[in-house]
Amino acid sequence: MIKPRLLLLSDLFGGNPEWIEYYIQILEPKFEIQYYDVLQLADIDSSNLLETDIHNQFLNGGIEKAVDNLLASEKSEVAVLAFSIGGTIAWKASLKGLKITKLIAISSTRLRFETEVPNCETKLYFGEQDLNSPSSEWFSKLKIEKHILENQKHQLYLDEKNVILICSNLL
Repeated sequence: MIKPRLLLLSDLFGGNPEWIEYYIQILEPKFEIQYYDVLQLADIDSSNLLETDIHNQFLNGGIEKAVDNLLASEKSEVAVLAFSIGGTIAWKASLKGLKITKLIAISSTRLRFETEVPNCETKLYFGEQDLNSPSSEWFSKLKIEKHILENQKHQLYLDEKNVILICSNLL
């Protein structure tokens, strides 16, 4: 049996973080997983940069470059699990033609600036204490169900108990 493809898109810090392994261990039995470091997709060298510098590079052309590189790499149908800025990249790639069947984005706060919705099943998770998450009006206007995790901040996806909850929506 051929397993469906699942793309994992990193957060702003990219690399190969230990926390991504929690997701891979749970999801690998059901999916053929492709992990993308969004810094590499955006051609950003983060070795000597502060978080604000990395963020600014994404805002000044990096997101678009990452979207274009993702579109060039992925031609078939995929499900996507994306973290923080990775969710924004996946969302924009979907709008530009990436064939996403299901998009789960965690703490993708930049989505609050989006006005168009991808043509796929979409689930968005935000921490209750994440000050940059989209407003209730945004969710209502775009007709997207919101999933708010109580007492959680932006990096809720690092917490092992949240990993299980998030992955259960893909299994």
